Amino acid sequence: MKVETLSGLPSARPSQLEAAYYAFHRIVALVCLVMGLVYWVRLLGFYPGLMWRFDLMPIHWQVASIVLAVLYPFASVGLWLVAPWGAVIWFLCAGTEVAMYGFMPEMFGHNYPLLGFHLLVAITYAGLRIARYRRKRQAMI
Repeated sequence: MKVETLSGLPSARPSQLEAAYYAFHRIVALVCLVMGLVYWVRLLGFYPGLMWRFDLMPIHWQVASIVLAVLYPFASVGLWLVAPWGAVIWFLCAGTEVAMYGFMPEMFGHNYPLLGFHLLVAITYAGLRIARYRRKRQAMI
């Protein structure tokens, strides 16, 4: 449905669905930025505690921390820009953490809230993408 202005031209204002899609990307981008900072804090050793310094971590934590500390900020930028590659990078981060906490809990421990968050984001993203696809398809008919 196109909204026409007084001049008869279509409005450039995004629909509520598009606004929700952009807001969702921005919220997930901020969460990704925080997650990236958490991994960087872990790598740099600013937090006192066992396994919060890179040189004291087991090798599997070193690899995971490095990968996620690099990927999360990139995902954050891509999601903030609502670029398609942002969701792909987020999916790599989420997949890595699902593998860590879901399939290798003996090495990384359990983190059910984080797994639930990733599942919620994936379902919401899929729902928004399907809704956008249906709206575009209706507009073509």
